[in-house]
Amino acid sequence: MDTIKPVKFVQNLIDLGAFKAIQSSKSVLIRSIMAGALLGLATVLALFTAVQSDSVLFGALVFPVSFAMIMLMGYELATGNFAIIPMAVWAKRTTMSDLWKNWSLSLGGNLIGGSFFAALFFIYITNVGQTYDLNLIDRVIFVAESKTLAYKEFGASGFVVVFVKAVLCNWMVTMGVVMANTSNSTFGKIIALWLPIFTFFALGLEHSVVNMFVIPAAMMLNANITFSDWWLWNQIPVIIGNAIGALSLTAYPLYKSYYQKG
Repeated sequence: MDTIKPVKFVQNLIDLGAFKAIQSSKSVLIRSIMAGALLGLATVLALFTAVQSDSVLFGALVFPVSFAMIMLMGYELATGNFAIIPMAVWAKRTTMSDLWKNWSLSLGGNLIGGSFFAALFFIYITNVGQTYDLNLIDRVIFVAESKTLAYKEFGASGFVVVFVKAVLCNWMVTMGVVMANTSNSTFGKIIALWLPIFTFFALGLEHSVVNMFVIPAAMMLNANITFSDWWLWNQIPVIIGNAIGALSLTAYPLYKSYYQKG
């Protein structure tokens, strides 16, 4: 049958986490750069679709295309690794040092990939800085400022909000990783992962790798965002929230309820 039962796919996720943890630094970095760039591409597609259709839901419907590519190609998405590598550690299939190595490299690579695609996006959307009067540019700036300046305006309350949205976001993102492993077929994997990825984007939750594209892109497009606004009011709390969401809402429940030793 096409569907894989939970006991089996949890074991498969542990095997995958152990495999990812021992990959060479070069391999992890290359794969994570590609993942960051692909998420940037899908974010542009989603925002373009939202602008053209005047509907965020239509944008959210198309966003998972890049996540499907990343899962099928075996690229490194740090937010997914926040769940599957800890399960491999708990099962004593890898070590904490390998976990920190993978998380550091995948985050760094995702940042490089997202920022690199942001630069490419700036070149083509502005005709190398010649044209800024486009609805898509306005939408990118609006989204980025709502992810930084809007939280900053509320002070400590804003920090709590962005953190909670990051926790909830990566619950859905890591469920996307899990769902992609519930089927043996390519079609089944894509349909299954589409559900939680669509959900997080439609709800406007905070994903650290998406933000590694959209905020630098907006800054290049002259958004009123500083480097400290980006990191203090979004990137740092979102990375922490994404990690906690992956560990507490996906990895731990699945591991404790389905993992069978031996």
